[in-house]
Amino acid sequence: MASETTTTTDHDEIRRWVEAHGGRPASVSGTENAEGAGVLRIDFPGGAGTDQLDHIGWDEWFAKFDQENLALLYQQEKADGSDSTFHKLVSR
Repeated sequence: MASETTTTTDHDEIRRWVEAHGGRPASVSGTENAEGAGVLRIDFPGGAGTDQLDHIGWDEWFAKFDQENLALLYQQEKADGSDSTFHKLVSR
């Protein structure tokens, strides 16, 4: 069975998916500036990322998300049918 991905810009859909998987909105430490959040990330428990992350609010995260014309590509489940937190922030 192939794994399927979904790409969305819908704030409610993104928030629901992230929170359903225990994730939190974040930015990479040291990348923020006077205009707000820096490089965006989603922090999931046990994530393998090496970046130091600062948790930020959804309003700040989505402001940067929209400003940068991003979309979220995410995987509902792995090819074996198990739950997945695979995601990428991509250009719209």
